[in-house]
Amino acid sequence: MAKSDDTPKPKKVKKQGRISQMWQVFQMTRRYDKNITLILLLCLLLPLLGGISLAVFLPGGILGGILWVVSGIMVGILLVLIVLGRRAERAAYQQIEGEPGAVGAVVKNALRRTWRGSEMPVAVNPRTKDAVYRVTGRGGVVLIAEGPKDRVQRMLTEEERKVKRVLPAVAVTHIIVGPDEDSVPLWKVSRALLKIKPTLTRQEVQAVGNRLSSLQSNPIGIPKGVDPTRVRAPRPR
Repeated sequence: MAKSDDTPKPKKVKKQGRISQMWQVFQMTRRYDKNITLILLLCLLLPLLGGISLAVFLPGGILGGILWVVSGIMVGILLVLIVLGRRAERAAYQQIEGEPGAVGAVVKNALRRTWRGSEMPVAVNPRTKDAVYRVTGRGGVVLIAEGPKDRVQRMLTEEERKVKRVLPAVAVTHIIVGPDEDSVPLWKVSRALLKIKPTLTRQEVQAVGNRLSSLQSNPIGIPKGVDPTRVRAPRPR
């Protein structure tokens, strides 16, 4: 007689709906961005009011008026999604700003296609956890330091010397992410990279990457880049 299989079957994990995900993103962002509600309302209402105004003052009949209003709603929803995404990214990086490996999260998750780099630093101070990351792109080589300016300046100089030893003609730019007033905030690192003037072709960028591979090291004492998409907002007390 065959035995019945009483082994409980694993429950299927219910996928989270898109609206539910957006609501959670909004709730997380609102904890760090007090103006987000007003900003999103303006993004939604201004295009809608513009569509209504065009429907009233432009000829086109009822159908034309409906199309203008619907277009205003669609534009408003699109603006809400764009603005919410950018403000949520900023809020997520604010949660990890100042933690060891935070710059690695930017290098891993937020670099544009014109830049490439590793979430692991090329130099690290095991005692202070200050670190230097290296990215390459059409703007040359960029060294991104994580820590106070007075502590990381020497590390930056040393890493630039190593780069210049194998690539003397390539521009090297410094970016410091730290507590100093003139430092670049974590969420502005991508913008800072975009402002660097291109000096290399795509073929030259590939060649630069190949030359720099000889300088790769495996520093210890610092975690990999923190993934801001997995950071949970602290529970309200």
